[in-house]
Amino acid sequence: MPLHLQLLFPLIVLALGQGLGGVQVSALLAGVAYAGWVFAERQLPKRLWWPVTLLASIAFAAHLVPGFSPLPLGEPQRLSPDAAPYALRVAWDKLLVGMTLLAWWLGTPRRPAAASAPAWLIALATLLLVPLLGLAIGLVDWQPKWPAILWEWLVVNLLVTVLAEELVFRGMLQPQLVSWLGARRGVPLTALLFGAVHLPFSPLFALLAGIAGLGYGLVFQMSGRLAAAVLLHLAVNLGHLLLLSYPFRLA
Repeated sequence: MPLHLQLLFPLIVLALGQGLGGVQVSALLAGVAYAGWVFAERQLPKRLWWPVTLLASIAFAAHLVPGFSPLPLGEPQRLSPDAAPYALRVAWDKLLVGMTLLAWWLGTPRRPAAASAPAWLIALATLLLVPLLGLAIGLVDWQPKWPAILWEWLVVNLLVTVLAEELVFRGMLQPQLVSWLGARRGVPLTALLFGAVHLPFSPLFALLAGIAGLGYGLVFQMSGRLAAAVLLHLAVNLGHLLLLSYPFRLA
């Protein structure tokens, strides 16, 4: 993908965010610097580019870079009677990470795809096991529903949450760890780190996220397709929304 097309992805996010009052000038400059660094991969030593890009991406996605304010998409509403009210919103910093790394990923050589049958078996197991474990440990309860915000939620969850997380952990981190440690260690370690970043929500949620992350990582490793991990991640999140307490059952 040509550089000018790659740059459009983050620049559109930053322009929209600033136009809607969610990106201050300092955040705009930080976002432009981040995108410029990511797309300068070929001009920089990999041993420098990779860790800086990974840490910067995590910092933006974790809302550690000042100057970003999320865009609320409505008032908080209770989606499950046993859960706290949920507010749908666009986090410009995490959206920036997803769009920037998506443009970067589209410009990198594709891995050859492996046999797809085991990947689909792992995907099915993940779709079944993760909600069952959530029910077993009491993190969620059975709460089938069809929220009015479903379609908006789908767009935001895909573009803001799933893309950023999968591109950072499966697109950037997992291939590097696998190249250092081999797949048997690299894939589980990536899943462990994926779970660890969810600790601020709760230890139980971090445990469940780590198990889900193992499923996403195995599907990516077996298929060679990041899109497969993205779709599985979105499907797990969608099942959570439609069938279980959302976002979490209150103690």
